[in-house]
Amino acid sequence: QVQLVESGGGLVQAGGSLRLSCAASGRTFSTYVMGWFRQAPGKEREFVAAISASGAYTYYADSVKGRFTISRDNAKNTVYLQMNSPTPEDTAVYYCAVKTNSRSYSSAAAYDYWGQGTQVTVSS
Repeated sequence: QVQLVESGGGLVQAGGSLRLSCAASGRTFSTYVMGWFRQAPGKEREFVAAISASGAYTYYADSVKGRFTISRDNAKNTVYLQMNSPTPEDTAVYYCAVKTNSRSYSSAAAYDYWGQGTQVTVSS
């Protein structure tokens, strides 16, 4: 079992920056690929970014590539999402998740453990 707690969401102006954190319980955090997803009102949950267990490899949705950065600190059991130059289109609830099967890292079906989410609102 892994428990995830996101934090760092809030209101940010377009063009600003925000860093989300996701703290995980459990001693096996460093063995898992971790992902960030988001869900806007009336829309399906969508992939944002993922990071390999060691942190050596990262993957991004085209919509955030070059603006968002995923990272992790395995000593702190924490994964981060640095959001730079957000736009109102980035407004959503952001979730972190643990990848537990061999499906694509961009598929929500690949992840079994989810946090409760943190709201990010970008004002224009």
